[in-house]
Amino acid sequence: MNLTGSRTINADVATVWAALLDPEVLKACVPGCTEMSGSADEGFEATVTQKVGPVKATFKGAVAISDRVEHESLTISGEGKGGPAGFAKGGANVRLTAEGDTTILEYDVEAKVGGKLAQLGSRIIDGFAKKMADQFFANFQEAVEPPSEDDDADTEETKKKGWFSKLRRA
Repeated sequence: MNLTGSRTINADVATVWAALLDPEVLKACVPGCTEMSGSADEGFEATVTQKVGPVKATFKGAVAISDRVEHESLTISGEGKGGPAGFAKGGANVRLTAEGDTTILEYDVEAKVGGKLAQLGSRIIDGFAKKMADQFFANFQEAVEPPSEDDDADTEETKKKGWFSKLRRA
């Protein structure tokens, strides 16, 4: 399954780049991620629980960041085993382009599954993989962008929005 997309993020390239390498940001953005440890240089260990169709599984695996060109591009790849449910592996090639005060983040995602998960059929798997990729990049954008002036400062959503950019300014 291959998926391509892009997002315009209201943050500079340096902020977006730093967030892509931060384990706390990645943990917060990966749907179902309960644990993430390690570093961008040495790789991350992650635990993710997801339900794909009728199959619910906890995947334990590794995430690596490679092919880094500072503030321009990188590859995020991961592989996890979900016990009897099977395995999942995939990656995303991410490119960043500065456009004024914003960053254009483009991505190409590839995902593969095996075991019981593969028996669910390509329509279910492809739909799930697209949903996961879309949700990750939407979560990432929300974590990195600063809250807008229109946001009501007392809402829970506003408190979550832009938490990484607030942290970098502190």
